[in-house]
Amino acid sequence: MGERIYLYDTTLRDGAQTQGVDFSVADKIAIAQELDRLGIDYVEGGWPGANPTDDGFFAAPPRLAHARLTAFGMTRRPGRSAANDPGLNALLDAECGAVCLVGKTWDFHVDVALGIAREENVALIRDSVAAARERKGEALFDAEHFFDGYKANPAYALACVEAAAEAGARWVVLCDTNGGTLPHEVEAIVAEVAARIPGERLGIHTHDDTGNAVANSLAAVRAGVRMVQGTLNGLGERCGNANLVTLLPTLMLKMGFETGVPAGGLKRLTPASRFLDERLNRAPDRHAAYVGENAFAHKGGLHVSAVEKDPASYEHIDPATVGNARRILVSDQAGRSNVLARLREVGIEVDPADPRIGDLVELLKRKEYEGYAYDGAEASFELLARRTLDEVPDHFRLTSFRVIDERRWSARGELVTLSEATIKVEVGGEAVMTVADGNGPVNALDVALRKALTPIHPILADMRLVDYKVRILTPGEGTKAITRVMIESADGQGSRWTTVGVSANVIDASYNALHDAITYRLYREGLGRAAS
Repeated sequence: MGERIYLYDTTLRDGAQTQGVDFSVADKIAIAQELDRLGIDYVEGGWPGANPTDDGFFAAPPRLAHARLTAFGMTRRPGRSAANDPGLNALLDAECGAVCLVGKTWDFHVDVALGIAREENVALIRDSVAAARERKGEALFDAEHFFDGYKANPAYALACVEAAAEAGARWVVLCDTNGGTLPHEVEAIVAEVAARIPGERLGIHTHDDTGNAVANSLAAVRAGVRMVQGTLNGLGERCGNANLVTLLPTLMLKMGFETGVPAGGLKRLTPASRFLDERLNRAPDRHAAYVGENAFAHKGGLHVSAVEKDPASYEHIDPATVGNARRILVSDQAGRSNVLARLREVGIEVDPADPRIGDLVELLKRKEYEGYAYDGAEASFELLARRTLDEVPDHFRLTSFRVIDERRWSARGELVTLSEATIKVEVGGEAVMTVADGNGPVNALDVALRKALTPIHPILADMRLVDYKVRILTPGEGTKAITRVMIESADGQGSRWTTVGVSANVIDASYNALHDAITYRLYREGLGRAAS
């Protein structure tokens, strides 16, 4: 359409209400700068006066090159003038480029929550927005519970937002605070509002309680709003807010709108999404639209064969456009096309007619039948492929291992559990035996194995296990069940890789995955000598 859509991020305020999320001042500064680099128009930093973190953030706010830093707060209190309301004045004194005021627009809330005359609530909105406009230059009004209010009493809800517009609000933001409105309702109601207030002054703020936050935002844009609020990765209380990571490319690539993101700037989208997850110390959503690791992953053989000919056959956009990448998965559904494509991805060049490819496909299917899952353990797949092609030396050879767990009372009268691993390996032409303690059997085994290998392969010193998952493959068999272990490892440079092991014994399965993890590190570094 070529029209301009303005993007307003509330990750640092509404997103901070997500269960388990607790931003520090440093987190807020780093995220604000990342949003600025992405090209977001408004970054809502928080609520000055509400908590020490937000006070600390606004005491020394980051300098933003593109985004307008915005502070959030309430309209004045009943019974006080705008000039004599401490909360409002703390907001207006904040070092920022704009303020966003939230006020009631649902008569039910005015009657029950505020307990004041409805006309007085309209006055609160008008006076507060006028004061913010005068003091800060730019004021926004978040019309809380607008859609519920409109459905209950259209005339009153409209009176509230019209008061904000008449008082000089740059943006009047219609909020689906409870997240219960559906897209067809949003589009119809916004169209009616846009007949009274121009769309270039209207915004939308949605929650995902029915799974429709993004759809509702797009419906509002179709009906005329030109500012969209949301959060990175859909953070927010309850079910979250509209996900700006999904909305941004949809608005630009699918609907043809312009935003503050420059040409080619969408390549920063996937890194920005993962930056937030790293800051929160949580795993990214593999299935997230546009930016997830599986967003452009192909597993079925027929799909991969077509993608190899033309990616547009099974991809709605070029993944590089949003900073993501295509992934070819390998599994028991894989055909030669999957395997050949995956081999090319890891740098293995092989003649498609090589009979070993057929052997690898059959081996892969047999291993997955036994319980291995290579679509989530790329390092183990690469080793399996290279072993089939006779490319992986034995950097070390296991002779035996033993793990002992002891649960006892300590001298302090505390119940403790200790694990000890003894391992015998051949490495560098010598037999080595080591013993190590750990906080669990797998940790003890890991420490003992690397204790034996590190003198010969010092590059293993900075390797660490960062994730460990166990899955029961034969439910109903109790403690005799077959288990699959997935281990994610990392090195000091930030590289990560995942390996898999399967066995009826969880320690044995763990060793298999650990063996692959260490072997992969040594192989990729081109280090190590084969065991003699």
